Amino acid sequence: MAHQITSASNPQIKALKSLHLKKGRAETGLFLAEGARLAVEAADLGVWPEILVYSPAALAREQVRALIGQAEAQRVRVIETNETILGQISKRDNPQTVIGAYRQRLSPLDALQGETIVALEGIRDPGNLGTILRTADSTGASGVVLIGESCDPFSVEAVRASMGSLFAMKLARASFEELLRYKQARGAEMLGASLKGAAFDPSAPAPARAIVLMGNEQSGLPPEMEGECDTLVRLPMRGRADSLNLAIATGVMLYDLWRRRGYDGARA
Repeated sequence: MAHQITSASNPQIKALKSLHLKKGRAETGLFLAEGARLAVEAADLGVWPEILVYSPAALAREQVRALIGQAEAQRVRVIETNETILGQISKRDNPQTVIGAYRQRLSPLDALQGETIVALEGIRDPGNLGTILRTADSTGASGVVLIGESCDPFSVEAVRASMGSLFAMKLARASFEELLRYKQARGAEMLGASLKGAAFDPSAPAPARAIVLMGNEQSGLPPEMEGECDTLVRLPMRGRADSLNLAIATGVMLYDLWRRRGYDGARA
């Protein structure tokens, strides 16, 4: 049965609000995901929150009522509260009617076993990271690897931008040396995007296994990482712009790789 909490000073509400801060996420190991749609998608994947908060308005939807019942059966702590409290938790004037606090999960690098993975060196923008997770999910990549210092993939901004793909994608952290060992063990080819790369060749055969390596928003790939790539690709430009947003560039790389494989497994 749901617990009813309407006080902003309640310790559990304070703990949920603290998840907007990296310190709060580090201390609890939890992160926030907003919206019934994300909660339902996560549940479909067998991922349940530790705490599920909702407002009475959410109960008007049959899907949410079913979700709450299933969450209680999974021993999730379910809390009913009001829109004001939900707004304080989400820091939004018009909050979602359902918010979950989920356990952070990282996978070992060896668990990423598909045809394609994305490796991001020093990514700084959580919106870019969330968008790349969503795009990697859309193109059937098996996971995303964070290399070096990066923004927090469990920040509210990154989770929002991923639109639920954070639950579907394997996420790993590794050093570049570990990535190189993984590459060798898997027999993968590393494709890097760089202004120093060869002209984009849309007819080049796609490698059976690929690591799409992308540098950070400001400086791109370090020279030593470029030197380890099997192929450096320079994306074509037609207008006055001389660069692309990192998430857009990663999307172009992933969709072209998928295209060269014949869009295998694409949904109609």
